[in-house]
This record gives sequence, C-alpha cells and structure tokens, in this order.
Amino acid sequence: MATNFRLDGKVALVTGASYGIGFAIAKALHEAGATICFNDIKQEFVDKGLAAYAEAGIPVHGYVCDVTDEDAVNALVATIEKEVGVIDILVNNAGIIKRIPMHEMSAAEFRQVIDVDLNAPFICAKAVIPSMMKKGGGKIINICSMMSELGRETVSAYASAKGGLKMLTKNIASEYGKYNIQCNGIGPGYIATPQTAPLREIQPDGERHPFDKFIIAKTPAERWGNPEDLAGPAVFLASEASDFVNGHVLYVDGGILAYIGKQP
Repeated sequence: MATNFRLDGKVALVTGASYGIGFAIAKALHEAGATICFNDIKQEFVDKGLAAYAEAGIPVHGYVCDVTDEDAVNALVATIEKEVGVIDILVNNAGIIKRIPMHEMSAAEFRQVIDVDLNAPFICAKAVIPSMMKKGGGKIINICSMMSELGRETVSAYASAKGGLKMLTKNIASEYGKYNIQCNGIGPGYIATPQTAPLREIQPDGERHPFDKFIIAKTPAERWGNPEDLAGPAVFLASEASDFVNGHVLYVDGGILAYIGKQP
C-alpha cells in the first residue's frame, strides 16, 4: 500500500512556492520522490525560494513566471518539459487576497484577485492538460479555501475566486476524468505562516490577539494549522492512492467547517 503514495519519477510544478504553503507542499512531494519545479513572479522571490530549498537540501528548478500571463505560462510549461520532463502533477498554489469592504473595493482590485486566484489556475491547468492527455494521466491540485464555502467581511473578491475555483476543480474532473486526469482541491483552514504571524502575536496586555482567540474558538482542534498539516493531503492527491478521487475538495481546517462554534 505504501508504494501507492510514492511519486518517484514524477515531475511536479507548484506555483508560487517560494515560501509558506506552497513550499511545504513542494517539500512533501519531494520527500515522496517527485522532482520539483516552482515559479514566482519576480526573480528576487525565485532566488529566495531557491535559497530556502537549498537550505532544506531539496534540489529544485525555479522559474520566473506571471501565472496570469497565458503566453508566459505556456512558455514555462514548454521549458519545463524540455529541461525536466512532462509535468505529471500541477499544484495551483499562487494566490493573493485583498481585505477591503466590498463597497470600498474598486472593480480593478476585484478583477486582480479573480485574475490571480481563478484565471491563473485555469491558464496553468489548460497548459499542462494536453501533455497529460498524451501521457495517459496526471494530477491537478487546486489550493482552494474555506472561502470556497463561506463568506466573511472584506473578502468578497477572494471568496468569489475561491468559490469559482471549487467549481473549476469539479469541471476539470468532469471533462478530463476519461483521460485518467484527476483534479481535486485542498481547502486550508487558518494556517500559521509568516503572513499570519501578526494575528497570533501576544498583545501588550498579555492577552492573545482578538483574531487569534476567534480562530481558536471556531476550531475544534483549538489551534492554527501548520503548513506541514497539508503535506499528507497533498501527497495523497498527487499519488496513485487517489486515482479514483476526482472533483473533490479536501478541507484541512481542523474541523471549522463542521462546527457551529462554542455557546457564548
């Protein structure tokens, strides 16, 4: 059974994986045997990613690419196929969020979030699917969100994009399952990363940050997730162990979506 989770000989592209969740997923795929490729939007970010992977002892291939640019993505995929091999596993991880009340958000700001969080996964999946079809299969993992299911103040664009990404996941599964291509999503809960560190800082009065207390109260696990909590789900969805799992979003949220919350 353990061999079903191995990724030896597989080539994985994890977008926006210089740090954080993408880095943790790429590390897990490497430990399962995959060759890792990643991109970021600027050379300085790619260089930081390369340094982080080198420090972790992980050989990788790093590229500069704007995943919202279809021509650039097509060129990236062609380069990877030439230098590394056909992409067997695509993880659409690159994303942004703008926390702005909807009535204050410009249409341009809304479009930017949709472009990165929804259009880019479409562009990247579209670029890798033809070679997956020719090869006889592949795995696409879209990093969704609890906002694929829930709304919240100030995240109208993000929730719209992640809700759309959930449905794109289902539609790719529907359209390409006959080619042995499985497309699934991972919906992280609140994950402890450098980006969320300010929300977990102890306040001057010694109390936890109000948002930190809110998340702990809403999570049955009573903790934030760690990037490493996403490793097992990612390897599962990238491996032969999930060959009959298609169009599913696996929420790794400590139980938030199952929980109504504590009684006041």
